[in-house]
Amino acid sequence: MQKYGLIGYPLGHSFSKNYFNQKFESENIDATYLNFEIPNIKDLKTVLKENPELNGLNVTIPYKEQVIPYLDDLDEDARLIGAVNVIKFTKGLFGKKLKGYNSDIIGLQALHRTAPERNTSQSLILGTGGASKAV
Repeated sequence: MQKYGLIGYPLGHSFSKNYFNQKFESENIDATYLNFEIPNIKDLKTVLKENPELNGLNVTIPYKEQVIPYLDDLDEDARLIGAVNVIKFTKGLFGKKLKGYNSDIIGLQALHRTAPERNTSQSLILGTGGASKAV
């Protein structure tokens, strides 16, 4: 069984666990999705150590920026944005490699493609978190 999860703090507001577990079930994907509510980004090391079978993580507040030093590599978009919300795990020569991505930019690009009639050159951004950095 594949294992994925979400790191952040707090996570009581997050719908990700239910959403992904329902999606895995409806698509007959042998996987599970867990919440890892960590009060400090340093606790990521414990999550990784206690869950060696993890295949990937999503990242939410407040760790989209703080997680970067814990990664082995960054996608170019994530590097330019300065925030990560997806971590892909791959096998390296000396264990797992963690590469950070920012999928928020994909959503923004899709909005531009699907709503060309909107004047997307003028936008109001509320907040200063990782998603706003992608915008």
